[in-house]
Amino acid sequence: MIELADVLAARERLSPRLAPTPFLQSQVLSAMTGAAVWVKFENHQFTASFKERGALNKLLTLSETERSRGVSAMSAGNHAQGVAYHAKNLGIPAVIVMPAHTPSVKVEHTRAHGAEVVLAGETLAEATEAAKRITAERGLTFVHPFDDPMVMAGQGTVALEMLDAVPDLDVMVTPIGGGGLISGVATAAKGVRPDIEVVGVQAACYPSMLCAMRGEPPEGTGNTIAEGIAVKYPGALTTEVVKARVDAVLTVDEPRLEQAVALFLFIEKTVAEGAGASPLAALLEYPGRFAGKKVGLVLSGGNIDPRLLASVIMRELIREGRVVTIRLPISDRPGTLAQVTAVLRDSGANIMEIQHHRTLLALPAKEASLEIAFEARDREHGRSVVAALTAAGFQPEVL
Repeated sequence: MIELADVLAARERLSPRLAPTPFLQSQVLSAMTGAAVWVKFENHQFTASFKERGALNKLLTLSETERSRGVSAMSAGNHAQGVAYHAKNLGIPAVIVMPAHTPSVKVEHTRAHGAEVVLAGETLAEATEAAKRITAERGLTFVHPFDDPMVMAGQGTVALEMLDAVPDLDVMVTPIGGGGLISGVATAAKGVRPDIEVVGVQAACYPSMLCAMRGEPPEGTGNTIAEGIAVKYPGALTTEVVKARVDAVLTVDEPRLEQAVALFLFIEKTVAEGAGASPLAALLEYPGRFAGKKVGLVLSGGNIDPRLLASVIMRELIREGRVVTIRLPISDRPGTLAQVTAVLRDSGANIMEIQHHRTLLALPAKEASLEIAFEARDREHGRSVVAALTAAGFQPEVL
């Protein structure tokens, strides 16, 4: 089990190469949640993820022989880029094994950092087996994404920086996937401040560490926007640290994760991936647990697919009532569509999209159906627009 001394040693190694990331209070998030909220912006790392810390610490502890032979890693995202980037800076050859279906942008970013990328396997488990085989064949040193003492210690430097900036934090809230980040954070935080609370957060569909803490078989299946913590099997080493030093593990569902990603963008003007937003999602889901406390959130990374981010933003606007979609039947005669759009215009609604169906067999021959998406100022304004259509004699159905 790693100790505070390991994290302090990691900080000494990393400090000449990694500058501390910002740790700032959010007045708006504090007001929303009832807690004093501070955010650790690990998305400001060069590769936009905390993973650089553990990867670099591991690389810096290698012998000259190990460096000359090279390293390997298995990752579909942040760990791959962290290893590749720092291996290049240190002159260490790196081979990164990624699942065959890894998005091309992640593959190209990893290659751009100078690593050899091998696409193998349909799943992370299959890619891991391929990585083990390549590691043995080439005599490489494997850099595990989380279940490695040096990786865990490197990640723990996040907590040291947080306590340097705000020594009287009450709680640290950290994402949990395989457990490398929270293992390091808990070790450092408890070592410096034994009374501090450390809370981990998992996606509800991948509660693997929570299961491990309860002594239950691991669970993990389904789709989540927090793919960075969608880990079915946590590390053996990390699980022991979590059991000993983490106070609680909470789970959050997809709507909360989406809301948290959107709030980071809308309020903090910063991009958070789903995993990185999970600590904020926990504050939103369990406000009573954190109310009145000084809370540090680890925004662990900002590598989110732009198309997914666009979808998350639109879905949140719909939840907030700022984008409304309605369906309404109309008479199929000239001028009716103009009457509908006139009501929307006079109500201050901005039409985003309109579909005019005239040939659906489910409709009477003399009727048509409209589907309209419009922007509203807020939820109340959207309701007033629907009410105006009703008052004009139409029968809008909110979808």
